[in-house]
Amino acid sequence: MQALDRKLLRDFGRLWKQALAIAMVLACGVAILLMALGTYKSLSDTRETYYERNQFADVFSAVKRAPERLTAELAAIDGVWAVETRTSGSAILDVPGSNVSVTGRILSLPIDGMPRLNVPIVINGRAPDPAATDEVMVNANFAIANDLQIGDHFFANLNGQKRQLTISGTAQSPEFIYTIGPGALMPDNATFGILWMSKVAVDAAFNMTGAFNDVTLKLTPRAQEANVIDAVDRLLDPYGSLGAYGRDLQPSDAFIESEIKQQRNMATVLPPIFFGISAFLVSMVMGRIIALERSQIGLLKAVGYSDLEICLHYLMLAALIAVVGIGIGWFVGTWLAQYMAAEYAQFFDFPFLIFNTSPWVYAVSAIAALLTTMLGATQTAVKAARLAPAIAMQPPAPPQFKHSLIDRTMAAMRLSQPTIMILRALIRWPIRSGLTVLGIALAVSTIVSPSFFQPSLNKIIDSAFYETNRQDGMLVLSHDMPQIVMETAADLPAVLQTEGQQFHAVILRNGLHEKRTSIQASQPATDLSRVLDSDSAQVIVPPGVLC
Repeated sequence: MQALDRKLLRDFGRLWKQALAIAMVLACGVAILLMALGTYKSLSDTRETYYERNQFADVFSAVKRAPERLTAELAAIDGVWAVETRTSGSAILDVPGSNVSVTGRILSLPIDGMPRLNVPIVINGRAPDPAATDEVMVNANFAIANDLQIGDHFFANLNGQKRQLTISGTAQSPEFIYTIGPGALMPDNATFGILWMSKVAVDAAFNMTGAFNDVTLKLTPRAQEANVIDAVDRLLDPYGSLGAYGRDLQPSDAFIESEIKQQRNMATVLPPIFFGISAFLVSMVMGRIIALERSQIGLLKAVGYSDLEICLHYLMLAALIAVVGIGIGWFVGTWLAQYMAAEYAQFFDFPFLIFNTSPWVYAVSAIAALLTTMLGATQTAVKAARLAPAIAMQPPAPPQFKHSLIDRTMAAMRLSQPTIMILRALIRWPIRSGLTVLGIALAVSTIVSPSFFQPSLNKIIDSAFYETNRQDGMLVLSHDMPQIVMETAADLPAVLQTEGQQFHAVILRNGLHEKRTSIQASQPATDLSRVLDSDSAQVIVPPGVLC
């Protein structure tokens, strides 16, 4: 071991506290980068594998009622690989032991067995018998949340008829990885479930014999999705279609995609912050070390060490700090990535989890950490290497400054000597002073900004639930009903006031742009569901029906 190597180890041991502090900051950047990229890759791989194995559809469309003969025409569209038509409906469920309103989405299964697209994975039990009219397969999380077992019974209101259903099995589907009920903000497996029944039973319950009201399509690899959607719309528009859409508007896939993008954004935003702080700390520590070791540098150069050897010596000291930070970051980041991926797998209802962090993720994090420390140490290391032996063995010369107009102004103002020293330090190093002020400002804003969250949230809640939507509950009907239904609802116990509303799904188009939204219609001068002016917060009373 050469003398410089022994000095390197002694310096690292002497500065272990400062080195550990810098390494911990660096490890935070490495761990966040590893966690975000690991979770991103795990979610992406798991989703793609799940979609491929279970033939997740590419295009979706709902209609009022369309004849089965259109299936052949849909399959003949250029770019379509497979078509699956089915009957879909909503039902109110009477689940034993539940004292809250429970709803479900009913999906029909083909007569010849499991569907070709969006194939459910049977977790327990079996799929419903194609000839049975009272058997149902439910999504696994709904059964777990309501403590339902194979063979248990519950009642369902199918299109106005109360039916007793028997659970034949539980399943998971790529179409419902993120299972959220109509109008809900978050998934609630206890109050919303997916129910698969035989096509004979569902068609009879919803008067869909020989017809369908929901269709999914799988496209060929080179198909143009926009062209397929246009062709599907042309076929289904006469039958009450609300417009076909791709995976980007499918609720489950849209939520998953947003989480994957969030992990990718985290990997690009947060780690550079920690790496930048690490580079600053390394530069500061290395500068102080070189200032204290000027005489040692002079002696080393006097006995024959080259500029390159001196420069590499201090760069190696920074590299040792990086190695410690990388090791800690790898360990913590791998654990966090596995933990986050497992949490997402449960939250998103994946039947399996693929976690295999690629070596390139570790390589990228290590290279980023090494480059960060090298960048912070390079300037001071090169400066130390350029010192001549005779100059290095002398104390540093004081900086020379001219007597400027600012100095004469401060003298004329008769400021105290400490004040003049402080102002000179701020003025003569403007970049350092500016960065210090910026850092303090960012730190203060980080502390202050969260204090606005709670008042803002309270304002949103007050505006949404006490000023505009002031009702205590909403009765959502499966189809249009006459006004007399409001009188029936008003006769329910503890009901003081009722108001009727209409909600219609629409597509707004302007040239090449379009947006899917809904239109709300209500009677003039409503009191429970009001419209407020965004500027004055005054109630807007429309002259007629509000749209």
